[in-house]
Amino acid sequence: MAPEHAQTIALHALAWLVGNDDLCPAFLGATGSSVDDLRSQAMDPAFQASVLEFLTSNDEWVMAFCDTIELGYDQPLLARYAIPGAEAVHWT
Repeated sequence: MAPEHAQTIALHALAWLVGNDDLCPAFLGATGSSVDDLRSQAMDPAFQASVLEFLTSNDEWVMAFCDTIELGYDQPLLARYAIPGAEAVHWT
């Protein structure tokens, strides 16, 4: 997946999260982000990766998001790994 396409998916995911009254506070709490960060960091690849990381931690969220924008269920995770600088995951 091209990085530009991955970033577009991340921005769609961010918009979806912001519009979700239940998940947006959970995302903010999980990432330590503020409402202001949602705007100011939206174009930052590391922030976009955090959006996709959060989203892909729950299959139901992935399906709801993908159904909303008619996207294949595998696309958010593929996008997560295609975001520039977020390709590698180091598990400890």
